[in-house]
Amino acid sequence: MRFSKQIAIVAIAVAATWTLSSATSFAADRTLYERLGGQGAIQAVVTKLISNAGADKRINGYFKGVDLKQLNKQVVDQVCMATGGPCSYSGRDMKTTHKGMKVTTAAFNAFVEDLVSALDTFNVPKKEKDELLGILGPMKSDIVEVP
Repeated sequence: MRFSKQIAIVAIAVAATWTLSSATSFAADRTLYERLGGQGAIQAVVTKLISNAGADKRINGYFKGVDLKQLNKQVVDQVCMATGGPCSYSGRDMKTTHKGMKVTTAAFNAFVEDLVSALDTFNVPKKEKDELLGILGPMKSDIVEVP
């Protein structure tokens, strides 16, 4: 009886270890898109981002005359695709889009601050926030024209 109990305990321990390692592996295999919560969550963050940028006197002048509904859709598609989601970004590249806008480093940084604020509004975990910023950060060289 004692031997059977020990085998049962070992079997449970092995099963628990396998389950835990499988769950950890599953979490590691999930795309950033999935970890962010999918398209609905990305849509909510982008809507908040555009609202933040519109209220931000440091940068809202860059958005005068811009179709905000179209901008929202393009940013959602871009973030969705960049994070491994099923969307396709069909907008122009960042260099072409921002050409002649004379975007400054300070303006770019203000927009990033507005993005971080939007992510914080929805309690996006640090790991996912940092990963997203790491994906979007390299666009700076295509956006900023005035250091």
